[in-house]
Amino acid sequence: MYNSKIIGLGHYVPENVVTNDDLSKVMDTNDAWIQERTGIKERRHVVKGDGDTTTTMGVKAAKIAIERAGIDKDDIDFIVFATLSPDYYFPGPGVLVQRDLGIKTVGALDVRNQCSGFVYGISVADQYIKSGMYKNVLVIGSELHSHGLDMTTRGRSVSVIFGDGAGAAVLSRAEDNDTGILSTHLHSEGQHAEELSLIAPGMGKRWVTDIIEEADPNDESYFPYMNGQFVFKNAVVRFSEVIMEGLQVNNLEVSDIDMLVPHQANLRISQFIQKKFKLNDDQVFNNIMKYGNTTAASIPIALTEAWEQGKVKKGDLVVLAAFGSGFTWGSVIIKW
Repeated sequence: MYNSKIIGLGHYVPENVVTNDDLSKVMDTNDAWIQERTGIKERRHVVKGDGDTTTTMGVKAAKIAIERAGIDKDDIDFIVFATLSPDYYFPGPGVLVQRDLGIKTVGALDVRNQCSGFVYGISVADQYIKSGMYKNVLVIGSELHSHGLDMTTRGRSVSVIFGDGAGAAVLSRAEDNDTGILSTHLHSEGQHAEELSLIAPGMGKRWVTDIIEEADPNDESYFPYMNGQFVFKNAVVRFSEVIMEGLQVNNLEVSDIDMLVPHQANLRISQFIQKKFKLNDDQVFNNIMKYGNTTAASIPIALTEAWEQGKVKKGDLVVLAAFGSGFTWGSVIIKW
């Protein structure tokens, strides 16, 4: 049995900064209202026509991660791409990354677990490496939300939250079995799937032909829906559970955590978990204030920034945790 570790990290966000005041010009909202409920001050949005897509942002993040890993792109044995906003309905962006990076014809897997997507992707990569099937796996989380949001007062409760960006990690076979990914823990509760969802287009209820035929400007089924309070209440419970699950499996205590990198869903959720676990500000990394919620990209962006700032160091116990649409949630326990 092998062990896996993260040997390279990278992230990319569009240059276009959209502040809360900018949003107040297109919808009935204001900076104080948004910050009070989410902690978000600004986010990044792609500018139409600038060439940024979910795939190209993922490629840019991946190039940085591969370079920092100190390997060649052809050393990559497998690609895992997590997103809820693919360039095309099909094929998924994994194969587009393989193409655009000019990597040999390795396998490419798309993960559709939204906010938990990167955690799920890390788990998949970890299992492949542990089994000995692959040595180097590229895991990407990338999202382009801005073009699919209802940027009017009608959609303000959701649209003010999300931003665009990408993060990537290279996982590799570890020579030292005492470091790297100690364990991953994944869960789902599909009975609440519709509480945070985007229904159309889809084969089940609202397909493209329906939308075109009806041409209903008031049809909201192709905009994201979120039952905010219900999601918040479930998130704080599941975050706590899955973090504790990971610690207990490894005979660790909360006091052993050097850095918790939570999915950047809402600053209030992160603050709730921090207070519950009695962690100080140096033990939790948040950047939702400047990027918003980038779903599958949020953890790799945050983890990359934490590492770049020297807040994740060799020997540290790092915990990744996410909760989101599905409902899905998970955690990753890492000895850096």
